[in-house]
Amino acid sequence: MAQVETTYAGHTRALLVLGLPLVGSFVAHFLIHMTDTIMLGWYDVTALAAATVATSLWFVVFVVGAGFATALMPLAAEALAQDDAVRLRRVTRMTMWLSLVYSVLGIAMLWKAEALLLAIGQTPGVAAEGGRYLSIAAFGLVPALLSNSVRSYLSAQGLTGVQFWVTVGSIGVNALVNYALIFGNFGAPELGIQGAAIASVVVQMVQVAILAIYAHAKAPEVNLFQRIWRPDWEAMRQVFALGVPIGLTALAEGGLFTGSSIMMGWIGELELAAHGIALQLVSLMFMFHVGMSQAATIRAGGAYGRRNEAELRQVAWAAFGVGMVFGVIVIAVFLTMPGALVSLFIDPADEKRDALIQIGVTLVMFAALFQFVDSAQIIWLSVLRGVQDTNVPMWMAVISYWVVGIPASYAMAFTLGWGPIGLWIGLTVGLGLAAVLLGWRFWARSVHISVVRQG
Repeated sequence: MAQVETTYAGHTRALLVLGLPLVGSFVAHFLIHMTDTIMLGWYDVTALAAATVATSLWFVVFVVGAGFATALMPLAAEALAQDDAVRLRRVTRMTMWLSLVYSVLGIAMLWKAEALLLAIGQTPGVAAEGGRYLSIAAFGLVPALLSNSVRSYLSAQGLTGVQFWVTVGSIGVNALVNYALIFGNFGAPELGIQGAAIASVVVQMVQVAILAIYAHAKAPEVNLFQRIWRPDWEAMRQVFALGVPIGLTALAEGGLFTGSSIMMGWIGELELAAHGIALQLVSLMFMFHVGMSQAATIRAGGAYGRRNEAELRQVAWAAFGVGMVFGVIVIAVFLTMPGALVSLFIDPADEKRDALIQIGVTLVMFAALFQFVDSAQIIWLSVLRGVQDTNVPMWMAVISYWVVGIPASYAMAFTLGWGPIGLWIGLTVGLGLAAVLLGWRFWARSVHISVVRQG
Protein backbone atom coordinates (compact mmCIF):
# COMPACT_ATOMS: atom_id res chain seq x y z
CA MET A 1 0.00 0.00 0.00
CA ALA A 2 1.30 3.50 -0.89
CA GLN A 3 2.50 5.71 1.93
CA VAL A 4 -0.11 8.24 3.12
CA GLU A 5 1.37 11.72 3.39
CA THR A 6 -0.09 14.30 5.76
CA THR A 7 1.48 17.61 4.62
CA TYR A 8 1.64 19.61 1.41
CA ALA A 9 5.41 19.25 1.38
CA GLY A 10 5.06 15.49 1.79
CA HIS A 11 2.58 15.27 -1.06
CA THR A 12 4.80 17.41 -3.26
CA ARG A 13 7.74 15.09 -2.62
CA ALA A 14 5.58 12.03 -3.30
CA LEU A 15 4.31 13.54 -6.55
CA LEU A 16 7.84 14.33 -7.71
CA VAL A 17 9.17 10.88 -6.79
CA LEU A 18 6.37 9.19 -8.70
CA GLY A 19 6.02 11.75 -11.47
CA LEU A 20 9.56 12.69 -12.50
CA PRO A 21 10.36 9.28 -14.01
CA LEU A 22 7.06 9.55 -15.88
CA VAL A 23 8.03 13.03 -17.04
CA GLY A 24 11.35 11.65 -18.23
CA SER A 25 9.57 8.82 -20.00
CA PHE A 26 7.18 11.19 -21.77
CA VAL A 27 9.99 13.57 -22.70
CA ALA A 28 12.01 10.67 -24.09
CA HIS A 29 8.95 9.41 -25.96
CA PHE A 30 8.38 12.86 -27.37
CA LEU A 31 12.03 13.13 -28.41
CA ILE A 32 11.42 10.05 -30.54
CA HIS A 33 8.67 11.96 -32.33
CA MET A 34 10.75 15.14 -32.44
CA THR A 35 13.57 13.19 -34.10
CA ASP A 36 11.14 12.37 -36.90
CA THR A 37 10.22 16.05 -37.22
CA ILE A 38 13.81 17.30 -37.26
CA MET A 39 14.97 14.71 -39.79
CA LEU A 40 11.98 15.30 -42.04
CA GLY A 41 12.62 19.05 -41.79
CA TRP A 42 16.14 18.40 -43.04
CA TYR A 43 14.80 16.12 -45.76
CA ASP A 44 12.02 18.27 -47.27
CA VAL A 45 9.70 21.11 -46.17
CA THR A 46 6.68 19.44 -47.80
CA ALA A 47 7.43 16.25 -45.86
CA LEU A 48 7.62 18.31 -42.65
CA ALA A 49 4.27 19.98 -43.36
CA ALA A 50 2.70 16.62 -44.22
CA ALA A 51 4.07 15.01 -41.06
CA THR A 52 2.65 17.88 -39.00
CA VAL A 53 -0.93 17.33 -40.14
CA ALA A 54 -0.64 13.51 -40.50
CA THR A 55 0.75 12.93 -37.03
CA SER A 56 -1.93 15.25 -35.67
CA LEU A 57 -4.58 12.96 -37.16
CA TRP A 58 -2.78 9.86 -35.84
CA PHE A 59 -2.60 11.41 -32.38
CA VAL A 60 -6.31 12.29 -32.39
CA VAL A 61 -7.19 8.65 -33.11
CA PHE A 62 -4.63 7.46 -30.57
CA VAL A 63 -5.75 9.63 -27.65
CA VAL A 64 -9.33 8.38 -27.83
CA GLY A 65 -8.13 4.79 -27.42
CA ALA A 66 -5.60 5.86 -24.79
CA GLY A 67 -8.54 6.85 -22.61
CA PHE A 68 -8.86 3.21 -21.54
CA ALA A 69 -5.28 3.11 -20.26
CA THR A 70 -5.78 6.44 -18.49
CA ALA A 71 -8.93 5.07 -16.85
CA LEU A 72 -6.88 2.14 -15.58
CA MET A 73 -4.75 4.44 -13.41
CA PRO A 74 -7.41 5.49 -10.87
CA LEU A 75 -9.00 2.04 -10.93
CA ALA A 76 -5.66 0.35 -10.27
CA ALA A 77 -4.73 2.92 -7.61
CA GLU A 78 -8.04 2.35 -5.85
CA ALA A 79 -7.55 -1.44 -5.98
CA LEU A 80 -4.04 -1.12 -4.55
CA ALA A 81 -5.23 1.23 -1.79
CA GLN A 82 -7.75 -1.45 -0.83
CA ASP A 83 -5.21 -4.32 -1.17
CA ASP A 84 -7.28 -5.95 -3.90
CA ALA A 85 -4.80 -7.67 -6.25
CA VAL A 86 -7.52 -9.62 -8.02
CA ARG A 87 -9.30 -6.40 -8.96
CA LEU A 88 -6.01 -4.95 -10.19
CA ARG A 89 -5.50 -7.90 -12.53
CA ARG A 90 -9.07 -7.84 -13.82
CA VAL A 91 -9.21 -4.17 -14.76
CA THR A 92 -5.76 -4.32 -16.36
CA ARG A 93 -6.64 -7.26 -18.58
CA MET A 94 -9.86 -5.67 -19.78
CA THR A 95 -8.01 -2.44 -20.51
CA MET A 96 -5.80 -4.45 -22.87
CA TRP A 97 -8.86 -6.01 -24.50
CA LEU A 98 -10.49 -2.64 -25.14
CA SER A 99 -7.22 -1.14 -26.39
CA LEU A 100 -6.78 -3.96 -28.90
CA VAL A 101 -10.33 -3.74 -30.24
CA TYR A 102 -10.05 0.01 -30.62
CA SER A 103 -6.69 -0.33 -32.40
CA VAL A 104 -8.30 -2.34 -35.20
CA LEU A 105 -10.95 0.35 -35.65
CA GLY A 106 -8.26 3.04 -35.64
CA ILE A 107 -6.26 1.31 -38.36
CA ALA A 108 -9.34 1.23 -40.55
CA MET A 109 -9.83 4.98 -40.06
CA LEU A 110 -6.24 5.95 -40.90
CA TRP A 111 -5.14 3.47 -43.54
CA LYS A 112 -6.47 5.47 -46.54
CA ALA A 113 -6.05 9.03 -45.32
CA GLU A 114 -5.04 10.95 -48.46
CA ALA A 115 -8.66 11.59 -49.44
CA LEU A 116 -9.42 12.81 -45.94
CA LEU A 117 -6.47 15.20 -46.00
CA LEU A 118 -7.64 16.59 -49.35
CA ALA A 119 -11.17 16.93 -47.99
CA ILE A 120 -9.98 19.08 -45.09
CA GLY A 121 -8.22 21.50 -47.40
CA GLN A 122 -4.60 20.34 -47.53
CA THR A 123 -2.58 20.82 -50.72
CA PRO A 124 -2.25 17.79 -53.02
CA GLY A 125 1.45 17.43 -52.19
CA VAL A 126 0.88 17.52 -48.44
CA ALA A 127 -2.12 15.17 -48.70
CA ALA A 128 -0.18 12.62 -50.77
CA GLU A 129 2.80 12.59 -48.41
CA GLY A 130 0.58 12.50 -45.34
CA GLY A 131 -1.41 9.59 -46.76
CA ARG A 132 1.78 7.62 -47.39
CA TYR A 133 2.87 8.23 -43.81
CA LEU A 134 -0.43 7.16 -42.25
CA SER A 135 -0.79 4.02 -44.38
CA ILE A 136 2.15 2.65 -42.38
CA ALA A 137 1.94 4.53 -39.07
CA ALA A 138 -1.66 3.39 -38.55
CA PHE A 139 -0.45 -0.13 -37.67
CA GLY A 140 1.54 1.34 -34.78
CA LEU A 141 -1.73 1.89 -32.91
CA VAL A 142 -1.76 -1.73 -31.72
CA PRO A 143 1.60 -1.74 -29.91
CA ALA A 144 1.23 1.91 -28.83
CA LEU A 145 -2.12 1.39 -27.06
CA LEU A 146 -1.13 -1.95 -25.55
CA SER A 147 2.06 -0.33 -24.29
CA ASN A 148 -0.02 2.42 -22.66
CA SER A 149 -2.05 -0.22 -20.83
CA VAL A 150 1.06 -1.87 -19.41
CA ARG A 151 2.49 1.54 -18.49
CA SER A 152 -0.63 2.42 -16.49
CA TYR A 153 -0.49 -0.92 -14.68
CA LEU A 154 3.16 -0.31 -13.75
CA SER A 155 2.65 3.36 -12.86
CA ALA A 156 -0.13 2.60 -10.38
CA GLN A 157 2.38 0.43 -8.51
CA GLY A 158 5.03 3.15 -8.55
CA LEU A 159 7.12 1.28 -11.15
CA THR A 160 7.92 4.29 -13.30
CA GLY A 161 11.71 4.11 -13.62
CA VAL A 162 11.66 1.21 -16.07
CA GLN A 163 9.38 3.18 -18.39
CA PHE A 164 11.92 5.99 -18.52
CA TRP A 165 14.84 3.72 -19.40
CA VAL A 166 12.93 1.75 -22.02
CA THR A 167 11.86 4.95 -23.73
CA VAL A 168 15.34 6.50 -23.55
CA GLY A 169 16.77 3.42 -25.21
CA SER A 170 14.18 3.74 -27.96
CA ILE A 171 15.42 7.21 -28.94
CA GLY A 172 18.63 5.78 -30.39
CA VAL A 173 16.79 2.98 -32.18
CA ASN A 174 14.37 5.44 -33.75
CA ALA A 175 17.11 7.85 -34.81
CA LEU A 176 19.13 5.05 -36.39
CA VAL A 177 16.19 3.61 -38.35
CA ASN A 178 15.12 7.13 -39.38
CA TYR A 179 18.61 7.97 -40.61
CA ALA A 180 18.69 4.78 -42.67
CA LEU A 181 15.19 4.84 -44.12
CA ILE A 182 14.42 8.55 -44.57
CA PHE A 183 17.69 9.40 -46.33
CA GLY A 184 18.67 5.98 -47.71
CA ASN A 185 21.80 5.44 -45.61
CA PHE A 186 23.55 2.17 -44.69
CA GLY A 187 22.42 0.67 -47.98
CA ALA A 188 18.73 1.09 -47.14
CA PRO A 189 16.24 2.49 -49.66
CA GLU A 190 15.45 6.22 -49.48
CA LEU A 191 11.83 6.19 -48.30
CA GLY A 192 11.42 9.75 -47.01
CA ILE A 193 8.31 10.19 -44.90
CA GLN A 194 7.47 6.47 -45.17
CA GLY A 195 10.81 5.66 -43.54
CA ALA A 196 9.85 7.79 -40.54
CA ALA A 197 6.58 5.87 -40.25
CA ILE A 198 8.34 2.49 -40.34
CA ALA A 199 10.77 3.63 -37.63
CA SER A 200 7.87 4.66 -35.38
CA VAL A 201 6.12 1.30 -35.70
CA VAL A 202 9.36 -0.62 -35.01
CA VAL A 203 10.02 1.39 -31.85
CA GLN A 204 6.46 0.92 -30.57
CA MET A 205 6.70 -2.85 -31.02
CA VAL A 206 10.00 -3.04 -29.15
CA GLN A 207 8.64 -0.97 -26.27
CA VAL A 208 5.51 -3.03 -25.66
CA ALA A 209 7.48 -6.30 -25.75
CA ILE A 210 10.01 -5.12 -23.16
CA LEU A 211 7.39 -3.60 -20.84
CA ALA A 212 5.19 -6.70 -20.96
CA ILE A 213 8.12 -8.96 -20.10
CA TYR A 214 9.10 -6.66 -17.22
CA ALA A 215 5.52 -6.47 -15.88
CA HIS A 216 5.31 -10.26 -15.68
CA ALA A 217 8.79 -10.68 -14.20
CA LYS A 218 8.29 -7.96 -11.58
CA ALA A 219 5.02 -9.34 -10.19
CA PRO A 220 4.55 -12.95 -11.34
CA GLU A 221 2.10 -13.56 -8.50
CA VAL A 222 -0.41 -11.24 -10.21
CA ASN A 223 -0.59 -13.63 -13.20
CA LEU A 224 -1.36 -10.67 -15.44
CA PHE A 225 -1.24 -12.57 -18.72
CA GLN A 226 -2.60 -15.92 -17.56
CA ARG A 227 -5.79 -16.80 -19.48
CA ILE A 228 -5.87 -13.26 -20.82
CA TRP A 229 -8.31 -14.39 -23.53
CA ARG A 230 -11.06 -14.86 -20.91
CA PRO A 231 -13.51 -11.93 -20.77
CA ASP A 232 -14.44 -10.17 -17.53
CA TRP A 233 -17.54 -8.21 -18.42
CA GLU A 234 -17.96 -6.36 -15.14
CA ALA A 235 -14.38 -5.03 -15.18
CA MET A 236 -14.68 -4.24 -18.88
CA ARG A 237 -17.83 -2.19 -18.28
CA GLN A 238 -16.09 -0.19 -15.56
CA VAL A 239 -13.02 0.54 -17.69
CA PHE A 240 -15.24 1.39 -20.66
CA ALA A 241 -17.47 3.71 -18.62
CA LEU A 242 -14.48 5.69 -17.35
CA GLY A 243 -12.32 5.37 -20.45
CA VAL A 244 -14.74 6.62 -23.09
CA PRO A 245 -15.29 10.06 -21.47
CA ILE A 246 -11.53 10.34 -20.85
CA GLY A 247 -10.81 9.48 -24.47
CA LEU A 248 -13.40 11.92 -25.77
CA THR A 249 -12.02 14.64 -23.50
CA ALA A 250 -8.57 14.00 -24.95
CA LEU A 251 -10.13 14.03 -28.42
CA ALA A 252 -11.62 17.44 -27.72
CA GLU A 253 -8.24 18.81 -26.64
CA GLY A 254 -6.26 17.04 -29.34
CA GLY A 255 -8.85 18.13 -31.89
CA LEU A 256 -8.29 21.74 -30.82
CA PHE A 257 -4.65 21.50 -31.88
CA THR A 258 -5.41 19.37 -34.94
CA GLY A 259 -7.99 21.93 -35.98
CA SER A 260 -5.39 24.65 -35.61
CA SER A 261 -3.02 22.67 -37.86
CA ILE A 262 -5.74 22.24 -40.49
CA MET A 263 -6.59 25.94 -40.44
CA MET A 264 -2.90 26.85 -40.55
CA GLY A 265 -2.68 24.75 -43.72
CA TRP A 266 -5.33 27.02 -45.24
CA ILE A 267 -3.04 29.99 -44.64
CA GLY A 268 0.01 28.44 -46.32
CA GLU A 269 2.57 25.65 -46.39
CA LEU A 270 5.33 27.73 -44.77
CA GLU A 271 2.97 28.79 -41.99
CA LEU A 272 1.96 25.15 -41.45
CA ALA A 273 5.59 24.05 -41.24
CA ALA A 274 6.39 26.84 -38.75
CA HIS A 275 3.26 25.94 -36.78
CA GLY A 276 4.47 22.36 -36.63
CA ILE A 277 7.79 23.50 -35.17
CA ALA A 278 6.07 25.66 -32.55
CA LEU A 279 3.75 22.77 -31.62
CA GLN A 280 6.75 20.49 -31.22
CA LEU A 281 8.35 22.87 -28.73
CA VAL A 282 5.12 23.45 -26.81
CA SER A 283 4.37 19.73 -26.73
CA LEU A 284 7.86 18.92 -25.49
CA MET A 285 7.40 21.24 -22.52
CA PHE A 286 3.89 19.88 -22.00
CA MET A 287 5.35 16.44 -21.36
CA PHE A 288 6.24 17.63 -17.85
CA HIS A 289 2.59 18.32 -17.15
CA VAL A 290 1.50 15.00 -18.70
CA GLY A 291 3.87 13.03 -16.47
CA MET A 292 3.00 14.95 -13.32
CA SER A 293 -0.72 14.80 -14.10
CA GLN A 294 -0.56 11.01 -14.26
CA ALA A 295 1.19 11.00 -10.89
CA ALA A 296 -1.57 13.27 -9.56
CA THR A 297 -4.25 10.90 -10.90
CA ILE A 298 -2.61 7.96 -9.15
CA ARG A 299 -2.16 9.87 -5.87
CA ALA A 300 -5.74 11.19 -6.03
CA GLY A 301 -6.96 7.68 -6.84
CA GLY A 302 -5.25 6.38 -3.71
CA ALA A 303 -6.88 9.10 -1.60
CA TYR A 304 -10.22 8.23 -3.17
CA GLY A 305 -9.69 4.53 -2.45
CA ARG A 306 -9.02 5.40 1.21
CA ARG A 307 -11.96 7.89 1.19
CA ASN A 308 -9.65 10.58 2.60
CA GLU A 309 -10.85 14.05 1.56
CA ALA A 310 -8.12 15.96 3.40
CA GLU A 311 -5.46 13.94 1.58
CA LEU A 312 -7.19 14.57 -1.75
CA ARG A 313 -7.17 18.34 -1.20
CA GLN A 314 -3.47 18.28 -0.39
CA VAL A 315 -2.70 16.22 -3.50
CA ALA A 316 -4.58 18.72 -5.67
CA TRP A 317 -2.82 21.79 -4.27
CA ALA A 318 0.58 20.10 -4.44
CA ALA A 319 0.00 19.22 -8.11
CA PHE A 320 -1.16 22.76 -8.88
CA GLY A 321 1.90 24.30 -7.23
CA VAL A 322 4.34 22.06 -9.11
CA GLY A 323 2.62 22.84 -12.42
CA MET A 324 2.67 26.60 -11.92
CA VAL A 325 6.36 26.66 -11.02
CA PHE A 326 7.24 24.77 -14.18
CA GLY A 327 5.01 27.12 -16.21
CA VAL A 328 7.15 30.07 -15.13
CA ILE A 329 10.29 28.25 -16.30
CA VAL A 330 8.78 27.50 -19.72
CA ILE A 331 7.68 31.11 -20.23
CA ALA A 332 11.21 32.30 -19.48
CA VAL A 333 12.70 29.84 -21.99
CA PHE A 334 10.24 30.69 -24.77
CA LEU A 335 10.65 34.44 -24.39
CA THR A 336 14.45 34.51 -24.16
CA MET A 337 15.55 32.09 -26.91
CA PRO A 338 12.79 31.49 -29.48
CA GLY A 339 15.08 31.86 -32.50
CA ALA A 340 17.60 29.30 -31.28
CA LEU A 341 14.81 26.81 -30.57
CA VAL A 342 13.10 27.18 -33.94
CA SER A 343 16.34 26.95 -35.92
CA LEU A 344 16.99 23.44 -34.56
CA PHE A 345 14.30 22.11 -36.90
CA ILE A 346 15.46 23.63 -40.18
CA ASP A 347 18.27 22.67 -42.52
CA PRO A 348 20.82 25.55 -42.56
CA ALA A 349 20.98 25.28 -46.36
CA ASP A 350 17.21 25.49 -46.88
CA GLU A 351 16.31 28.55 -48.95
CA LYS A 352 13.13 28.99 -46.92
CA ARG A 353 14.99 28.95 -43.60
CA ASP A 354 14.77 32.68 -42.81
CA ALA A 355 11.05 32.88 -43.53
CA LEU A 356 10.35 29.78 -41.42
CA ILE A 357 12.36 31.12 -38.49
CA GLN A 358 10.60 34.49 -38.63
CA ILE A 359 7.13 32.92 -38.49
CA GLY A 360 8.17 30.26 -35.98
CA VAL A 361 9.71 32.74 -33.54
CA THR A 362 6.50 34.77 -33.45
CA LEU A 363 4.40 31.67 -32.78
CA VAL A 364 6.70 30.41 -30.01
CA MET A 365 6.50 33.75 -28.24
CA PHE A 366 2.71 33.69 -28.39
CA ALA A 367 2.78 30.09 -27.16
CA ALA A 368 4.13 31.43 -23.87
CA LEU A 369 0.70 33.01 -23.38
CA PHE A 370 -1.10 29.80 -22.55
CA GLN A 371 1.43 28.04 -20.32
CA PHE A 372 -0.44 28.70 -17.08
CA VAL A 373 -3.91 27.86 -18.42
CA ASP A 374 -2.65 24.74 -20.19
CA SER A 375 -1.00 23.56 -16.98
CA ALA A 376 -4.07 24.30 -14.87
CA GLN A 377 -6.54 22.50 -17.14
CA ILE A 378 -4.59 19.23 -17.19
CA ILE A 379 -4.01 19.37 -13.41
CA TRP A 380 -7.72 19.70 -12.68
CA LEU A 381 -8.51 16.99 -15.22
CA SER A 382 -6.00 14.66 -13.56
CA VAL A 383 -7.46 14.95 -10.06
CA LEU A 384 -10.99 14.66 -11.42
CA ARG A 385 -9.96 11.39 -13.04
CA GLY A 386 -8.43 10.29 -9.75
CA VAL A 387 -11.87 10.42 -8.12
CA GLN A 388 -13.40 8.79 -11.23
CA ASP A 389 -15.37 11.90 -12.22
CA THR A 390 -15.16 11.93 -16.03
CA ASN A 391 -18.57 12.53 -17.65
CA VAL A 392 -19.25 16.17 -16.78
CA PRO A 393 -15.56 17.17 -17.26
CA MET A 394 -15.84 15.70 -20.77
CA TRP A 395 -18.63 18.11 -21.65
CA MET A 396 -16.79 21.01 -20.08
CA ALA A 397 -13.81 20.21 -22.28
CA VAL A 398 -15.92 19.90 -25.43
CA ILE A 399 -17.51 23.29 -24.80
CA SER A 400 -14.18 24.95 -24.00
CA TYR A 401 -12.20 23.54 -26.91
CA TRP A 402 -14.77 23.26 -29.68
CA VAL A 403 -17.65 25.61 -28.91
CA VAL A 404 -15.28 28.40 -27.83
CA GLY A 405 -11.64 27.61 -28.75
CA ILE A 406 -11.96 26.59 -32.42
CA PRO A 407 -14.41 29.38 -33.36
CA ALA A 408 -12.22 31.91 -31.54
CA SER A 409 -9.17 30.71 -33.48
CA TYR A 410 -11.02 30.94 -36.79
CA ALA A 411 -12.48 34.36 -36.04
CA MET A 412 -9.16 35.84 -34.98
CA ALA A 413 -7.17 34.26 -37.80
CA PHE A 414 -9.54 34.86 -40.72
CA THR A 415 -12.41 37.19 -39.78
CA LEU A 416 -10.16 39.68 -37.96
CA GLY A 417 -7.25 38.94 -40.29
CA TRP A 418 -4.69 38.22 -37.55
CA GLY A 419 -3.40 35.12 -39.35
CA PRO A 420 -1.21 32.60 -37.50
CA ILE A 421 -1.09 34.76 -34.37
CA GLY A 422 -4.88 34.77 -34.18
CA LEU A 423 -4.96 30.99 -34.27
CA TRP A 424 -2.68 30.78 -31.23
CA ILE A 425 -4.64 33.38 -29.28
CA GLY A 426 -7.76 31.31 -29.94
CA LEU A 427 -6.02 28.26 -28.51
CA THR A 428 -5.30 30.25 -25.35
CA VAL A 429 -8.95 31.25 -25.01
CA GLY A 430 -10.15 27.64 -25.25
CA LEU A 431 -7.60 26.29 -22.80
CA GLY A 432 -8.27 29.12 -20.35
CA LEU A 433 -12.00 28.43 -20.24
CA ALA A 434 -11.31 24.73 -19.68
CA ALA A 435 -9.02 25.54 -16.75
CA VAL A 436 -11.71 27.67 -15.10
CA LEU A 437 -14.57 25.18 -15.60
CA LEU A 438 -12.61 22.08 -14.58
CA GLY A 439 -11.15 23.80 -11.52
CA TRP A 440 -14.64 24.87 -10.47
CA ARG A 441 -15.94 21.31 -10.95
CA PHE A 442 -13.26 19.80 -8.75
CA TRP A 443 -13.39 22.25 -5.87
CA ALA A 444 -17.17 22.75 -5.86
CA ARG A 445 -18.13 19.08 -6.03
CA SER A 446 -15.61 16.35 -6.71
CA VAL A 447 -13.22 17.07 -3.85
CA HIS A 448 -15.98 16.05 -1.44
CA ILE A 449 -15.34 12.31 -1.17
CA SER A 450 -18.69 11.59 0.45
CA VAL A 451 -20.66 12.70 -2.63
CA VAL A 452 -18.32 11.52 -5.39
CA ARG A 453 -19.90 9.00 -7.71
CA GLN A 454 -18.17 6.86 -10.28
CA GLY A 455 -18.42 7.99 -13.92
